[in-house]
This record gives sequence, structure tokens and C-alpha cells, in this order.
Amino acid sequence: MKFFIDTAEVKDIIELNKLGVVDGVTTNPSLILKSGKNMVEVIKEISNLVDGPISAEVMSAQSDGMIAEGLELLKISKNIAVKIPLTWEGLKACQVLSDNGAMVNITLCFSVNQALLAAKAGAAFISPFVGRLDDINVEGMSLIADIKQVYDNYDFHTEILVASIRTVNHITEAALIGADIVTVPPKIIKQLADHPLTSAGLEVFNQDWLKTGQKII
Repeated sequence: MKFFIDTAEVKDIIELNKLGVVDGVTTNPSLILKSGKNMVEVIKEISNLVDGPISAEVMSAQSDGMIAEGLELLKISKNIAVKIPLTWEGLKACQVLSDNGAMVNITLCFSVNQALLAAKAGAAFISPFVGRLDDINVEGMSLIADIKQVYDNYDFHTEILVASIRTVNHITEAALIGADIVTVPPKIIKQLADHPLTSAGLEVFNQDWLKTGQKII
């Protein structure tokens, strides 16, 4: 399973990229706002650091505008994935851009039917938002399992990019289901290494090592 980093903070991307865990990056208008940087400039900066897909989002509501914005974003770098919302206009834009060889990430997916349409329109990635479904008492990870089943049934090549991840358990479940990608905030990526028994075990080992009076160096 591939790990995309859900951030526009370059310092976080640099840190995680050194560990070899960054397979791509997703951004959105809220993350761009949080970064305090110009969108094109920050996407260029990220593209110089990461070889994998970098999602940059269009803001037009109409397909013609989405296509024009998408073509402009594609000029930034060869690894740009144009991020388009799952609306009827978005699907039309996806079809055109995909037919012209662009990677398209269809975002804000909340149902199997939406995911099915995105795959038919040629999307490279579908981004279901599991955390936002959990927020309204709908099991977000059940949607991932359902999309995986449908895509397998019909041999669609659109990759399932699990988004709106709130906990490390979302990542575990995505891996067990067989999702292609998770896009994760840096803070949650770091939490994957934490376990109370690891901390407790390390404490015991450290105490016992001190009692030996030995040094390795």
C-alpha cells in the first residue's frame, strides 16, 4: 500500500521523505491556506522533492474552467495529478483530461455510485473521505471495502486513495481491505510507530542495561 502525505507543509514532506515513506502528496485549498504560500509556488517546491503523484486542485465549478485550470496545473511538473471534485461537471472534465493523458484524482467521494462513475470517466485515483462519513455516523471504511469489491468485479484500474484519515486504525483497515493508497497527515504517519508495549518494553530494557554497568561505545 502506498503512502501519500496530506499536507502542503514542505518541512514535513522533507522529514518524511528522508525515511522513504512518501509515495506522493495530496493538497487542497485548506492545506494551501494553512501553508501561507502561493499555490503554484508550493506545488513546484513539493514537485522538486517528491517523484510520485502530487495532487493539485482545480477551483472552477464548470467543466470548461476545470479543464483550463487543470491544463495550467499540469505545466508545473510532469507528476501533477489534477484534483477534481466529484460533480457532474467534474466528471466531464475528468474524461477530457484523462483522454489527453493526464492523471486525475477525483475527490470528495462518498458513495459507491460516485466511485463507479469516476472509474468510467477514466480517473487515475478516487478519493473517498472516510473521516467525514464517520462524522455523520456512517462507517467510512465500509465504503472502501465496497468500492474495492466493485472495482475488482469489473477490473477497473482506478486506484483507491483513502482520504480524510483521522486515526491509525483507518490505515490498518485500509491495508486489510486492500486499498491502493492512503493519504495521511504527517502527525498520524508518525503515530504509526507508537505502541504502549513498545515503550514499556524499551523502558525495562533500558533499566536492566543500566544495571549491567556496561557500555557499547
